[in-house]
Formats: sequence, structure tokens, C-alpha cells
Amino acid sequence: MKEQYIKAILNSGKEHSLLRFHPWVFSGAIKKMTGEVEEGDVVEVYSSQNQFLGMGHCQIGSIAVRMFSFKEVVPDFEFWKSKLQAAYNFRTQLNLTNNTATNCYRLCFGEGDGLPGFIIDYYNGTAVFQSHSIGLHLIKHEFVKALQEIYGARLNAVYDKSEEKMPKQASVEVANGYLWKRENATIENIALENNHQFYVDWEGGQKTGFFLDQRENRELLGHYSKDKVVLNTFCYTGGFSVYAAKAGATEVHSTDISKKAIELTDKNIELNNIKNHTSFAIDTFEFLKNRENTYDIIVLDPPAFAKHQNVKHNAIMGYKRLNYEAIKQIKPGGLLFTFSCSQVVDKNTFNSTVMAAAIEAGRTVRVLHHLSQPADHAPSIFHPEGEYLKGLVVQVE
Repeated sequence: MKEQYIKAILNSGKEHSLLRFHPWVFSGAIKKMTGEVEEGDVVEVYSSQNQFLGMGHCQIGSIAVRMFSFKEVVPDFEFWKSKLQAAYNFRTQLNLTNNTATNCYRLCFGEGDGLPGFIIDYYNGTAVFQSHSIGLHLIKHEFVKALQEIYGARLNAVYDKSEEKMPKQASVEVANGYLWKRENATIENIALENNHQFYVDWEGGQKTGFFLDQRENRELLGHYSKDKVVLNTFCYTGGFSVYAAKAGATEVHSTDISKKAIELTDKNIELNNIKNHTSFAIDTFEFLKNRENTYDIIVLDPPAFAKHQNVKHNAIMGYKRLNYEAIKQIKPGGLLFTFSCSQVVDKNTFNSTVMAAAIEAGRTVRVLHHLSQPADHAPSIFHPEGEYLKGLVVQVE
């Protein structure tokens, strides 16, 4: 017998985004619920004209329902496993699941894989969860079981790192920790990316331990780094630094205000047997002062300067100041790899901000590459918010 779910009835006209398959229902769009719901409950969403629109998990906050299906489905174990299997098959198509040179990648990219608010990163046998969705968090052990069936003996552990990501007003208690470990298995914290080794601290590091979304951009940096002096700012674990050095840079400098980040960078430098590298635990803005004509390549990969619209202007000013300093200091003919991972700053705004910085610095700049996230972070075309990483490679004359 089909389970009966509470209905979320939308206000008139609020169904249009769901008819375009956008997976979020905002709290202001809901007219009423047909019964009492708890955080994480499955609800069926209907228009004001009683048209079925899909199914999702409800929770407190501005995003009141995250849609996991626009059809009537039975959200049981087989349904959730089919979602992960499809995600896995897609990464296989991308040559990531059986790649001898790369054993770390994003297995599940939330809305892009039809699992809104749910991230899984895979590191050489360990899957790391991060959930923004209470509904999916409550059934996390279903996903553990699905991963065990999909990966078999290649899966050694599943770690949940959702504590920092769950909505602060959520009534559920969330604590980071291992959800499962294979008996007698060795948990390997060293992952391989394009034959470069990286120590991944998923327990104490940022995000899930490594910024997998810069894989292809790191490789591009390597293409340009031979015989160059390279500066990697906001280096975190030193990913760009490793690629530049291994590609033949004559000297590589890494900066980060976090001493822990510098320790992780130094660990990765040692792992890859790199000798021509120096790290600096210092604020990037401070470090860039009086560095004129020092660097052939500068990488600017700051943390998100804005996560909400109300601080967007301040973020844009921050990006402009940062790019101005780099453009002003870089050698003539030098390359600037510059990024923004702020979702609220779109590509056009970011490009205009870099242009404004170049104008203020009084230097001519040409665009060599427009950069984004790799295909294992592919956004759904119905969810443009998923395209968060944008970047440019520019030459400064």
C-alpha cells in the first residue's frame, strides 16, 4: 500500500520554478501543510491548483523543501541506491572510479546528482559525507549500505563531516565521526591526484579535507609553470604549489594566514619530494606588498568572501583589492590565476571586478582561459546556483 505523505501546498504562482525542475522550495512559497511535519520528513508538493509537483525533504530555514524527485516514487533503500549508482556510473564515464593516477574525486554533488544538500567525496577508499539536508542526514546509514554494495572491497570507511554544515536551528544532534570502518582495514589518508600525492585530513581539515574542485585548474597551472617563479596564495594544503613545482617551476612560494594550513602544505611538499619551495604563514594582502617583478605566476584562490547577498558588495571590494595588488606586482608578461568560490558573485560580476582592478593598476590584461569546476562537480542546468567556482587566467603586460 502506498504511503501517505503530508502535502505542502504552494501559494498561487509559486509552482513555476518547480515546473522548471529547480530543486528548492522557499518557505515563503508555501501556503500551508496538510498536517504536522517534523524536520526531515518527506512531503509531497502541490500547486495551489492541486497539481502534483514532486517530493522532497522539509526542514526549517529559507529553503523549506529540498526536492529529490519530480515524479511519484517510493523513497526506499533501492531508490536511494539507484541515485548513488547513477552518480557512480557518471564518474566512471569521467574515468575517475578506476583511474590509477587519480583516486580521489567527488562522487555526489548534491543538486547536480539529484540529492539536494548532500555531498560525498571519495579519497582512496574512504567516503566523506557532508550534508546540508536533515532528511538525507537522517537516512545516512542507507547511503553507507549503498556505498558498500557499489564499491565492494574498495571501500574501507565512511566518515560523516556534517556537523559544520547542518542548519544551526536544526533540532537534530550531529557529531562528526566514522559511520563505518571495514574490520582490519588500513585507513589511508594519502590520496593520489594526477600522480601527485596529497595528505587529506577529513577529520580536522576544511570542507572534506581537500579542494577537489580545483583538480583541472591545478593541472593547467602545471602546463604554464616550467622555469617560472610561482606564488600560491591562500594555499591551504598546497595543491597548486605541488603542481607548479612538479611541472618544473624554478621556485614556488606558498602563503596562508593559517599555520595549520602551512603545516599541511609543508607535509604535501615533503610527500612529493619537492626542494624548491618556501612557505609563509602570513596574510596574503600583507605579503603582496612590495613584491614588484618577483613572480611570473600568481595564484589567487581565496575562501568565499561572501556567502550571502547582504555582504556581496563587501566581497566584490575584497576581490578587487586582492586582484589589484597581484596585477600591480606581477612581472610584465606574467600570468594571474584568479578565482572566486562565492556563489553570490556570478561570472560576469567577477570578470568585471578583475577588469576594474586592472584599470586601477594601470596595466593591460588579456584573458587566456575562463575556468570553472570539473565535471565531477557538474551542476544541473536547472540549478544554476550549483555553478559556484569561477576563475580567469590572465596575462598582465
